[in-house]
Amino acid sequence: MTKERPFRQVDVFASGPFLGNPLAVVADAEDLSDEQMARIANWTNLSETTFLLPPTRPDADYRVRIFTPQMELPFAGHPTLGSAHVWLSLGGKSGDDTVIQECDAGLIPVRRDQGRLAFAAPPRRRTGPVDPEELAQALKGLHLSPEDLADAAWADNGPGWKILRLRDRETVLRITPDWQALASQKIGVVAPWNPARDGTGAQFEVRAFVGGEGGWEDPVTGSLNAGIAQWLIESGIAPEHYIASQGTVLKRAGRVFVDKSGDDIWIGGNVTTHIAGTLTV
Repeated sequence: MTKERPFRQVDVFASGPFLGNPLAVVADAEDLSDEQMARIANWTNLSETTFLLPPTRPDADYRVRIFTPQMELPFAGHPTLGSAHVWLSLGGKSGDDTVIQECDAGLIPVRRDQGRLAFAAPPRRRTGPVDPEELAQALKGLHLSPEDLADAAWADNGPGWKILRLRDRETVLRITPDWQALASQKIGVVAPWNPARDGTGAQFEVRAFVGGEGGWEDPVTGSLNAGIAQWLIESGIAPEHYIASQGTVLKRAGRVFVDKSGDDIWIGGNVTTHIAGTLTV
């Protein structure tokens, strides 16, 4: 028996219409099987598709499952903000300005702030230096020299990111990856604007690469920016409040707002609904 469910396609971290990272969201998904969710995510063919379900924990407002076209993820950033936006737009209510999302990575607070949504960066599962052989493979796959590199570290909060901090924004923008040489690595690169001059106050440029056959670049990446922010702020490289730009080479204009408040680092951005309808399954 088929059923109609609310379906939304939203743009996350966008500085204007159709300039961020799209996300498909299916609500009322509790009776969908794992196979059906995976098939729908493969069909939408976006970087992620999420499914909204009732929470299993009393301290959560809703539960989300996050699928790429190939696999399920325990956590991802732009799906977190996009899912919270859709849950709220469909009438979801929380006790205050903070929504608690349940996902495989645990409970993720999402707050409403100045017209944007922001999530609290989750703890990293892996930190520390990158193995020299892996680092050499990453540099080779991105056609970078050791002289281009300022530092490198793991900042894995679920997807498996390793981060290369480069010396200048121009080097970030000229990267042309060799996807096969990157193998299965997930690599983020970041460098300062130095100075910010795009009119939006962006201070860092970010790119995200997922290697292997059929590798791709993500337009704007919340989980990566969360790991970058934790690393750069702890290291004293970045201030406690800054804006990162991402997606420039892909003709996007993503803007990620970073704000350290107490022990939490919040990763925020604008979310806009562009497609609203129903999905029949």
